[in-house]
Amino acid sequence: MIFAASLCTCTAAQVDEPEWALLEAPLLRDARQLTFDTQFVKAGEAYFSPDGRWVIFQAVPVPPKGDAPSPHYGMYLARVQFNSSGEITGLGHPVRICPEGSASTCGWFHPTQPGVVIFGSTLRPPEHADAPGYQRAGSRYAWSFPVEMEICIAEFDPELENPAMRSSPRPMFERPGYDAECSFSPDGRHVLYVNVDPTKVDKPDADIWVFDVTTGVHTPLVTAEGYDGGPFFSPDGRMICYRSDRDGNDLLQLFVAELKFDADGAIIGISRETKITDNQHVNWAPYWDPSGRYLLYTTSHVGHHNYELFAVDLPLANEATAAAIQPRKRRITFAEGFDGLAVFSPDGNYLMWTSQRTRDGGRGSSQLWVASYHPDTEPGEWIGGLTAIQAEEVIRRMIAHRQDEEAAMLALVVVESKDGEAWIVKHAHVGGAHRYRVTNDGHVEPIGAE
Repeated sequence: MIFAASLCTCTAAQVDEPEWALLEAPLLRDARQLTFDTQFVKAGEAYFSPDGRWVIFQAVPVPPKGDAPSPHYGMYLARVQFNSSGEITGLGHPVRICPEGSASTCGWFHPTQPGVVIFGSTLRPPEHADAPGYQRAGSRYAWSFPVEMEICIAEFDPELENPAMRSSPRPMFERPGYDAECSFSPDGRHVLYVNVDPTKVDKPDADIWVFDVTTGVHTPLVTAEGYDGGPFFSPDGRMICYRSDRDGNDLLQLFVAELKFDADGAIIGISRETKITDNQHVNWAPYWDPSGRYLLYTTSHVGHHNYELFAVDLPLANEATAAAIQPRKRRITFAEGFDGLAVFSPDGNYLMWTSQRTRDGGRGSSQLWVASYHPDTEPGEWIGGLTAIQAEEVIRRMIAHRQDEEAAMLALVVVESKDGEAWIVKHAHVGGAHRYRVTNDGHVEPIGAE
């Protein structure tokens, strides 16, 4: 099949759209910002309530003039606003639900009890602001593990336009060390969470545990060396996804594991673990699509200066299939700056994530964004490929960093599709022409000169 494509052939209706909007279509459409730097220094990691009417997120508020912003995230609730067509248009007034000065993170809604939320919180200012945590060598980003952090539970009135708390947050349970990164199972019986063993003082070692709300039993699930974290249940509650730095190389890889249950339905461990990524990138924040057949995740695949959202499918029918088939990947976002921590709305029609994008194509502070989500095939099958314009953009950005003769670009033409697996991009320049193969995850292979 032969194609021609060029970023300069946009229609008049597209001219006012930022470049990232054109590149992310048709999968993401009508992206809009939900939080703003007039209210929050930064905001992120948001999750929908089961009915899609509320979001819970963490943020650092803009301080009074002359004051420094808080070094810690607070936890906030806000009602989702819709227009007459049922489309998300924004958020209502955000309300802080944790004590001032406390450090809070990773909120989640109860799946069957409206108005019940859980999140990690110290409930008071942490004693040590520089508590040890995870940090990649050479990176400014660091995630601390304050020992006062506990899984807390609180209730609000979900029928009111603005959230009114029915109870103050209180620990769901208390254990030594950092407890956070929590989420409920679909039936509400189990809570996944991460615990950092306080006895390992040289290098914090985070493990994944599960708490049985019915029996009060805590069970370790993933205890490999290093930081195992960010766990979520699959939509059917039979598996979990998570990230791990067990290789000790300053990178993070994605895993999924099948859960083991006893006769009473209690989780007692994992039966099989599968490594989903195995590369030289930092891959984290995995999140299931509503079909349970692929994951969204955040990755440094494009570079540590510009984390982006990718998707990866899960060929997990059996062990032979999982070992023999390399999971397919697809790049989702194309904006300048960080894009990550993506989640689906309960109906799968919207994607919400944390981004540093701006409407003018620049880079701003981390804030919440949402876009309508349009997979081009049935759920779990859409990871087939980049669009022609996206493949062209991958090559355009690659050669834009060069200082050689080829960087004097004359034309880029997508000339061929290889059965949905890759695009062949021809680049005609002052010295001749080169051809490149661009795969769905943005990998570029030079084919040769013409």
